[in-house]
Amino acid sequence: MIIKNGFVFQEDGTFLQKDLYVKNDRIVASEAEVTDKTVIDASGLKVIPGLVDVHSHGAKGHDFCDADPEGLKVILQYEKEHGITSYCPTSMTLAKDQLMDIFATATKVEPSNELAHIIGVNMEGPLIDIKKKGAQAGEYISVPDASFFRKCNEASGNQIRLVTLAPNVDKAFDFIQEVKDEVVISIGHTTANYECAKKAMDMGAKHVTHLYNAMPPFAHRDPGVVGAACDTPDCMVELICDGFHIHPATIRTTFKMFGDERVVLISDSMMATGMPNGKYELGGQEVTMTDCFAALSDGTIAGSATNLFDCMKKAMEFGIPEATAIFAATRNPAKSIGVYDKVGSLTAGKYADIVLVNDNYEIQQVI
Repeated sequence: MIIKNGFVFQEDGTFLQKDLYVKNDRIVASEAEVTDKTVIDASGLKVIPGLVDVHSHGAKGHDFCDADPEGLKVILQYEKEHGITSYCPTSMTLAKDQLMDIFATATKVEPSNELAHIIGVNMEGPLIDIKKKGAQAGEYISVPDASFFRKCNEASGNQIRLVTLAPNVDKAFDFIQEVKDEVVISIGHTTANYECAKKAMDMGAKHVTHLYNAMPPFAHRDPGVVGAACDTPDCMVELICDGFHIHPATIRTTFKMFGDERVVLISDSMMATGMPNGKYELGGQEVTMTDCFAALSDGTIAGSATNLFDCMKKAMEFGIPEATAIFAATRNPAKSIGVYDKVGSLTAGKYADIVLVNDNYEIQQVI
């Protein structure tokens, strides 16, 4: 396949009018390597990498925690149609035996050109702080245990790339010490202060789960997890940019604090994404979604009902430069979970995950 005349997003953040060459679902360096000479004319269009969502629970009426392979396929098809070509299905805080079944679901979906790749699995619960559980089910929160994590990872086919941990709970530092070389440890759902969070990061936790949400605020005398992450140069931070979770001014400030390379846009989407207003479920709890705002009965925000592509567009609307927003939805998440050798840019050797958009970022084609 040859994609001709498009303005191709480069690794330096510029657009260059050039052709892209694809062979066997991989980008190759030259037309000489291409066997299928089918041409897609991308004249007047921008060509960007497929987006990488490392934190999403579901969409289109289905949730990863349903432990239903067919439902997971529906989610992956929705994501691919909306420009998200790499995806980490994300668990919640549930009973341990349920989690084993949930993680096993990730091994039961065959790759297909119609579906987003499962590029990893995100284990958001149950190793969290009950005081900042958010929409998680408090009765299933458990003490961090490396052996339990390893059982979950084995059930997933060793695909868990991220695990959320509250560093202030009992045995958290032991957990970091034991598994930091096996998985990316993400600080989240925690009441940790600056000193506790910084110690965790210095020990090897290099990621933050939905920055600002389910953690103490960034305060002038107690900067908390946010301040600790800012002071840790190799720590990546997730940001939900759906227009509800975080004020636009905070979005802009966060990019100024962390720069172009450390912010990871996520959707944190749940099953109501892509669905009409109504009642849905997240982690066994009822959620009401009205015009893309999802909440529990007590008003607690319960994930988002916005996909990552629309979150990226929101970031641009909020004043984030175009290239910075694209990086935050492609390169940065890929780097954060160690898969940038496969996805996240349009360079030879990587998956041919390609999205054609017009100047208004309306999707014209997903390859």
